[in-house]
Amino acid sequence: MKLTKVFAFMALAGLAGSAYATNGDNLIGLGAQSRALGGTGTAAFFGSENALTNPALLGKMQGTEFAIGGTFFMPDVKATTDVAGWRGSATSDADLSVIPEVSLATRINENLTFGLGMFGTAGMGVDYRGDSLDNALLFEGYTNLQLMKFVPSLAYNSGPFGLGAAVVIQYGALDINYVGPAGSTGNGTSTDLQLGFNLGGYYDITKNLTVGLAYQSEIGMEYDGQLTTAADGFGIGPNGMGTISSDKLAQPAEIKAGVAYSTGPWMLTGDYKRVMWKDADGYKDFNWDDQDVFGLGVKYSGNSWWVGAGYNYGSDPINVLPSEQSMVGYSNQAVNLFNNHFFPAVVESHFTVGGGYALGKHTMLEGALVYADDVSKTVDTGTISSVMGAGDPTAFPVNATSHTVDHSQLGITVSVRMNF
Repeated sequence: MKLTKVFAFMALAGLAGSAYATNGDNLIGLGAQSRALGGTGTAAFFGSENALTNPALLGKMQGTEFAIGGTFFMPDVKATTDVAGWRGSATSDADLSVIPEVSLATRINENLTFGLGMFGTAGMGVDYRGDSLDNALLFEGYTNLQLMKFVPSLAYNSGPFGLGAAVVIQYGALDINYVGPAGSTGNGTSTDLQLGFNLGGYYDITKNLTVGLAYQSEIGMEYDGQLTTAADGFGIGPNGMGTISSDKLAQPAEIKAGVAYSTGPWMLTGDYKRVMWKDADGYKDFNWDDQDVFGLGVKYSGNSWWVGAGYNYGSDPINVLPSEQSMVGYSNQAVNLFNNHFFPAVVESHFTVGGGYALGKHTMLEGALVYADDVSKTVDTGTISSVMGAGDPTAFPVNATSHTVDHSQLGITVSVRMNF
């Protein structure tokens, strides 16, 4: 019970106003170094922040390290719609989130290293609440998904290889509410606390070349009265067509592979990640597909400083269901609208830079900047407009009306790393 309260406090205090969706709803990386280098970290050693990306890399730790920091996340999301013939457009007020991160790693003996971390890792959300006609035409929609992970881990190293495992304690909170034709819909915030695990390994092919593999398990989450209640308001919940019949929204499994190469002051790193949205409860109901994510980074280190840059790409994982002039078409368009309006996880390309500077023998200040280029996505809503207006799903053409979302992001990460 006390642990649940700690997670809830961290989420409400640190993640309020959450609206960050990068690789799906996952941050591209955790910690200033990973985020500066394109979200990599499966083979590249970045210190205690590796606990969640690949716990085996903690086996490269010497002594003890403590890091604390956070990301100021600033998404820019705009929705435009002409559902039922009335055009409305507004920018989401969920434009700033503060995402915390704390990590610790300490060497136990020659072969074992213990790690502990608390990370804000994922989230999505928009806020179109207000008194204007534009807000009303956008259903005064408000969504807020927040995920935080508490990760104790243990790494074993011997010679050129290492193995690691972590228990993942995940806290999640979800709130969906809006004002539709039938009035206000929503139940306040629902929360859940569940367990998962991470496994990882690395191998030093040479002194300068490391390869890494990692697996993150799916974590089943359920938010009572959220997805089903929201879907019922559009007639596609368990009391209607039953398209959305569960409140489960599992965080998907991930498989990761990486490589890191160092030569002199330079380090080059690359990661590939497969995020399995298609098999995750909830996301598969909303027609999300598996996502391939690629990250590249380069880092140059001086005596008391480093600079780095990178690129991360993850294609939009949300498939658009086919539209038809029928109640099946209505159901498909309603799912498309839910994705596009309430959970616009459509950004793809991320450009990253960062650096660090030693403040003393044991302390380094680090920072990173991540920019996600603007993406625009449009879905048809003609059949929805027909049902809302005439009650006849064939009254207007499928593409008579539409919903468009434009989404770009800026994130600034700052952290302090202390070694003893």
